[in-house]
Amino acid sequence: MVEQMSSTSTKTEVGSYFISNYPPFSQWRKELLPEVERALASPPQDVPLGLYLHIPFCRKRCKFCYFKVFTDNKASDIEQYVQALAKEIELVSRQPVMGQRPFRFVYFGGGTPSFLSPRQLTALVERLRANINWDLAEEVTFECEPGTLREAKLRTLKELGVTRLSLGVESFSDAILEANGRAHLAPEVFRAWEWIQAIGFPNVNIDLIAGMVGETWDNWRDTIRQAIELSPDSVTIYQMELPFNTVYSQDILGNKIETPVAEWPMKRAWVDYAFDEFLSAGYQISSAYTVVKDSAKVNFSYRDNLWQGSDLLATGIASFGHVSGVHYQNKAEWDQYIGDLIQHERLPLGRALVPTPLQRLIREMILQLKKGYLHVAYFQEKFGVNILEQWSEEWQAHAAAGMLVTEPDEIRLTRQGLLEVDGLLPAFFEPEHRGIRYT
Repeated sequence: MVEQMSSTSTKTEVGSYFISNYPPFSQWRKELLPEVERALASPPQDVPLGLYLHIPFCRKRCKFCYFKVFTDNKASDIEQYVQALAKEIELVSRQPVMGQRPFRFVYFGGGTPSFLSPRQLTALVERLRANINWDLAEEVTFECEPGTLREAKLRTLKELGVTRLSLGVESFSDAILEANGRAHLAPEVFRAWEWIQAIGFPNVNIDLIAGMVGETWDNWRDTIRQAIELSPDSVTIYQMELPFNTVYSQDILGNKIETPVAEWPMKRAWVDYAFDEFLSAGYQISSAYTVVKDSAKVNFSYRDNLWQGSDLLATGIASFGHVSGVHYQNKAEWDQYIGDLIQHERLPLGRALVPTPLQRLIREMILQLKKGYLHVAYFQEKFGVNILEQWSEEWQAHAAAGMLVTEPDEIRLTRQGLLEVDGLLPAFFEPEHRGIRYT
């Protein structure tokens, strides 16, 4: 089975659909790690700098989760991990590639960063700030699971400099949340929301997922209605997919059962409905996945800088980064990650890839297309390539299918193109990267 889904797929089969990088992760190799070490040891290029910190702990593993997470950990495990992460930041801070650049953006992802207690969070940040600071960052994002939040923890996050909360709501239906293995229920969302509003973060995003197992039109309409009533600064809507290492995928492949997830046309119809409802409520569409209430207030620094080739120093187990034109991923096994840092005091680098100039162009082009438009002049100036001419057949085919409109200076997706954007992107892959496993 091919892991990368095509634009013609209707059934939600096991495999990756969402595209977050190029070339595919399956092409990254341990043998290329010297290239990462060389890049880290060299002066920086003139690009923005970001920091990603992976906190891999969760109360439960959702049945659709494909991230590196751990559940049922003892306090000593968490302390060991925090100690290792602090050591990694210390080692990273010494790398010449840091230069004198301030962090443009910082992102605490997971897992569930909000799984940590206020004391653990404060201790972690104090250790990090012994070597770095993000005082000049325009965005510090922190992912939260509603059931892990308390008023004191939220106040701690505000004091630690978090500017943007991303709240994993996913659905307002308790039945759907329970069926899909979420740890929280809807009442915990509303309880946390009162605290969040009272404390006052500059930006608050909520995540929703279209097409979780058990989803119906009635449930979906109700979820969108309640999301609009909360009036968050932005909303991110993902379409449910089934990468190989989820509970659902293993059950489908192992027991040969039918996929329990809605088909792609239905999920796209749900996102289409959500877009219309949010537009009616005064929101604007910011990408294939996001709507924002005030585009002057919400700029998604993490997303926009990454999609334009910024450096991202990745810390934490299994995390992905990009530095001076080199992709890399940290080791994904607990003992190896912890051992490299605590016992050997070395960066836990796992695998890497050095994209060619063409691959860097493709990466930026397909990622930026997710915003719904491309400026031809940007790529001409940065890469010396006219993307309309270079991929004329692909643009014409997508235009003929009603997915986009081309003009001499711009390519713009239609609504249908936005809804199907990840299915459109493999057409721009190099031939050797089509039809292969993505991860």
